[in-house]
Amino acid sequence: MLKENRVKRVLDALKEMGLSQMLIVDPMSIYYLTGVYIAPFERFYALYLRADGKHVYFLNKLFTVPEEVGVEKVWYDDTDPAAEIVAKYLDHDSVLGVDKDLTARFLLPLMEMKAATGFVNASLAVDKTRGVKDAEEQELMRVSSDINDKAIAKFKTLIHEGVTEKEVAEQTLKIYQDLGADGFSFEPLVAFGANAADPHHAPDDTVVKPGDCVLFDVGCIKDGYCSDMTRTFYYKEVSEQHQLVYNMVRRANEAAIAKIKPGIPLCELDKTARDLITEAGYGPYFTHRLGHFIGLGEHEFGDVSSVNTDKAEPGMIFSIEPGIYLTGDTGVRVEDLVLVTEDGCEVLNHYPKELEIIG
Repeated sequence: MLKENRVKRVLDALKEMGLSQMLIVDPMSIYYLTGVYIAPFERFYALYLRADGKHVYFLNKLFTVPEEVGVEKVWYDDTDPAAEIVAKYLDHDSVLGVDKDLTARFLLPLMEMKAATGFVNASLAVDKTRGVKDAEEQELMRVSSDINDKAIAKFKTLIHEGVTEKEVAEQTLKIYQDLGADGFSFEPLVAFGANAADPHHAPDDTVVKPGDCVLFDVGCIKDGYCSDMTRTFYYKEVSEQHQLVYNMVRRANEAAIAKIKPGIPLCELDKTARDLITEAGYGPYFTHRLGHFIGLGEHEFGDVSSVNTDKAEPGMIFSIEPGIYLTGDTGVRVEDLVLVTEDGCEVLNHYPKELEIIG
């Protein structure tokens, strides 16, 4: 059914942009607003919202949706001119807000038909609405992160002499499913030793050896909502230098989290973590932003970076994940998801962050 509160928030955001109508085509955003998920592939698929409440759901006859969705459904088949059908329902005397994902093959015909007085990218109205989670979403995010906490406790037991990154990664899905998850939110990143210096390393046939870091960047989906967490362990032993690197990353993670509260610019969080790492001499080795937003998607619109001056709002959920990556040596990342509350934040991950030697 149409999520009326969420639709209202999107319409309010559109009003602030001076818009009274929008065509949404992102399947995940449509799911967010209707509870219906469809993968349309090359076919046209859209939810049309307008300020007067005359919303329309455009569907190919191939798609299957519940009988009652709470919005007018307009069906078409593969041989029908989708753009012409859509144009009949638009307010031709107003500017149309369009989704950033609307492809040229559908947008250009609407423009050529002058189906609206203008066309503007209105994705921020949906993206920023999705960025502030309601109470239902917050609880689903807690549940997904709780599974992730339990899973990583089991993942570390997979590390033993002779095991490869790929062998470990291949066992993670069953563990997630046994814990109640529906699947991965992204393919697990398992990296040993120098491989962890690549933040996006794909598990390969590298065998763990004493002194290696063991980095898990993992997440699952539960009831549509994603988790994401990184923990870095060391196998059998850890050098003094690696201890220093690890503790610096952990300090950066905890310092940024300690500053989170409504009204703080997100760039200040990045600066807090980055300054600590830079002062320790590792600034050039922290090579990415501090965090990303997350929810129905593992990476959603919005980030915690040096250039994002948006201010934290209650309901936002994003990652805090500083890292130090030393090519040919080691990599350390410590990542938590945080929920901004009315007076601070709630850390959704509870797996400990103290340096842990395993194996």
